[in-house]
Amino acid sequence: QVQLVESGGGLVQPGGSLRLSCAASGFAFNIYVMNWYRQALGKERELVARIGVSGDTTKYADSVKGRFTISRDNAKNTVYLQMNSLKPEDTAVYFCNAKESLMAMRDPYIYWGQGTQVTVSS
Repeated sequence: QVQLVESGGGLVQPGGSLRLSCAASGFAFNIYVMNWYRQALGKERELVARIGVSGDTTKYADSVKGRFTISRDNAKNTVYLQMNSLKPEDTAVYFCNAKESLMAMRDPYIYWGQGTQVTVSS
């Protein structure tokens, strides 16, 4: 019932742009911090961008800061990753992640999308 459904991945040339979308359902989207992770072949998964529950706070990996923008639309239960000025080193599987925002000291619920391939190549 809980789903994170990603779209927008594909093949793009260096310098190009791509927008990833992640549509959430089955949970209270507006109390979850949303994240984009990526994992390149042979490398560990890394956090690319994070957005707070209301969309007013964001964080980015140094490698993408100034090029990528994370946003969310709580009315549509959707988080986006706008990727501009793409480089070959951005090539990876990109994963949507939701982490429950909690004040209490219990384990938060965490959900993952299926991953979508982004390939930047000339």
